[in-house]
Amino acid sequence: MSDPNARVPQRIILSDVTLDHQEEAALLRVLRSGWVSAGEQVRAFEEEFASYVGVDRALAVTNCTAALHLALLALNIGDGDEVIVPSLTFVATVNAVRYTGARPVFADISGIDDLNISPKSIEKRITPRTRAVIVMHYGGFPCDMPAILGIAREHGLYAVEDAAHALGTRLEGRHMGTIGHVGCFSFYANKNMTTAEGGMLITHDPELAMCVERLRSHGMTSLSWDRYQGHAFRYDVVALGYNYRFDELRASIGRVQLEKLDANNRIRASLYERYLARLADLPRVAVPFPSVGGRLSHHLCAVVLDPGVDRDSVMRGMLGRGVQTSVHYPPVHEMSVHLDLDCGPLPITEEVARRQLTLPLHPRMSLQDVDYVVDSLIQCL
Repeated sequence: MSDPNARVPQRIILSDVTLDHQEEAALLRVLRSGWVSAGEQVRAFEEEFASYVGVDRALAVTNCTAALHLALLALNIGDGDEVIVPSLTFVATVNAVRYTGARPVFADISGIDDLNISPKSIEKRITPRTRAVIVMHYGGFPCDMPAILGIAREHGLYAVEDAAHALGTRLEGRHMGTIGHVGCFSFYANKNMTTAEGGMLITHDPELAMCVERLRSHGMTSLSWDRYQGHAFRYDVVALGYNYRFDELRASIGRVQLEKLDANNRIRASLYERYLARLADLPRVAVPFPSVGGRLSHHLCAVVLDPGVDRDSVMRGMLGRGVQTSVHYPPVHEMSVHLDLDCGPLPITEEVARRQLTLPLHPRMSLQDVDYVVDSLIQCL
């Protein structure tokens, strides 16, 4: 353990991005090209992303929330339907269901060791109105997709993967997001790769991809880029679509970030291993997902404090030592906007949400930073 009276280092923030001259040069090329709306950069980004995760189609959209919304619309989910969702997730997972007019039905998580949605809880919440289940790979740790897909097949349900945390996570050779009917990714500023704002929808289904492609751009049959290139001279509007298009500037950043992703994820993995080694025998702190295999994105370093620990006091103490922490997440079913859903208690989710704490993890950290974070946690406990 380091000296508890040691000088506070430069602030260790929760997450950070790796942007440098490569992204700057990519942006300048787009600006100098004179074409900044969806064009060749977007298409190249989509093709490179599809190749990276191993799917037939990838469609860039404004954010992961838009990807989830479009996924549900393309699966014809709407009024009168029910979609089973986790509550321990970012609120967008649930909001996207409500945008369609369908009703979110909350399922519990598996336990303190597994913060992902529970297959048993999913099965208990299926009704004749259930059309789909959305899973969220918490922190980049994969849900039990074999069990969940088995339930989905048995009951004729769609499986949608919210893979916002899981870019780079692979299990038995398959990338998260490619296992269900649709996968949705986020490129928000705190994700493993960023375009500031942005998202991607992936699928193996060509008809679903065509539907999403139309819906993301007002339901139009051709884009401005197609007409500029001379591939089309007019357009029709064949569906009530949305303005969820991506642009050349963010796509150019995304292409560079995708090239850096594996290297940055390897740094995350080494930092996480240091966390595991330091936290292994620490009283009053449990680390979830103790035995998950595969190649992981390591998006979050989440711990669960003992019931008697005052989490707010710990977070204030950590901040006083220059360490930013957070909570992932306040349960969505307890948020004011969703109280009308009246889902009943989710005992494991509610217990974990009171005790969960997220520690800093990003590629700009060093192993010494991890040691300082853990030493600070020990002092604050």
